[in-house]
Amino acid sequence: MNCLRGTASLIEELDKKLMVVLRDGRTLIGYLRSVDQFANLVLHRTIERIHVGTEYGDIPRGIFVVRGDNVVLLGEMDEEKESNLPLKQVSVDEILEAQHNEQETKLEKERLRIRMMKERGLYVHYDTTQDDI
Repeated sequence: MNCLRGTASLIEELDKKLMVVLRDGRTLIGYLRSVDQFANLVLHRTIERIHVGTEYGDIPRGIFVVRGDNVVLLGEMDEEKESNLPLKQVSVDEILEAQHNEQETKLEKERLRIRMMKERGLYVHYDTTQDDI
């Protein structure tokens, strides 16, 4: 039974392959090499995985230091299940282009929504003081 509490429980995950989802939406996969009392992580052989629809691409990032405040989700990767995913791996260039196109589509939809709200007399205020927007 795990008797460690808080970030100390991450010590059991050392040298395991983990997936880490960050506040900015990025997904990192790498081997946990170090952790401290603030849940800061050091990942080795890290890749950044980008998903667009049913496709994904992996960008090699090497050693990656993640501040604990930026971690939203952390979990151990199951190598067997990872190989059986119903997703298609594509090249880095292809996934970056697909991601760019997806972001442009979202931005255009947001512009249209704002324009429609303004036509109805509603104004959107964005709080630009938040760092995670």
